[in-house]
Amino acid sequence: MTGEEFPHNAAAKQQLRTRVLDARAALTAAELATTAELIADHVDALLDRGPCLAAYVSMGSEPGTDVLLTRVWARGVRVLLPVLLPDNDLDWATYEGPGSLAAAGRGLREPRTPLLGVDAITDADLVLVPGLAVSRDGVRLGRGGGSYDRALARIARVRPPIPTMVALHPGEVGLAVPAEPHDRTVNLVVTREGVTRPG
Repeated sequence: MTGEEFPHNAAAKQQLRTRVLDARAALTAAELATTAELIADHVDALLDRGPCLAAYVSMGSEPGTDVLLTRVWARGVRVLLPVLLPDNDLDWATYEGPGSLAAAGRGLREPRTPLLGVDAITDADLVLVPGLAVSRDGVRLGRGGGSYDRALARIARVRPPIPTMVALHPGEVGLAVPAEPHDRTVNLVVTREGVTRPG
């Protein structure tokens, strides 16, 4: 099913995206830097239980991940990062430090290391995804391309389940996110305030 089959939900999602992005645009560089440090602290504390993190390279006013990526990679955690494919699906490659990233389309930075395949995400012990908001029941609002919904669908087939987490700013948690059939939920939310479960 496509968003066109649920026009009211699709329109409501776009309105919510606009609202969140407008609020993010008002954040200062100092606020974003503090958020990046705190999110690194919170996520790093969870990785003592697993050697592999699938994450992403943040951009703009997203909660920053650069500090996290560098920190956990430096202490030996295997980090997988997405590479956007032409059909909006995500392949994955290993992060090998800040110098392993290169500018890509749409303002993204992606690893220059060999591609591992779309199913490589299932090797992770924790998956951190971007988002704009999350509902009380874990429905994540993305940017509308469906890339991470496909990735999360692959994770959903793995047993035992792989914890999935969305990184957000505090005011983006517990919002009314309209759901469509393709939407995937997350188990955890990380903000500068800590790690919580939706709801």
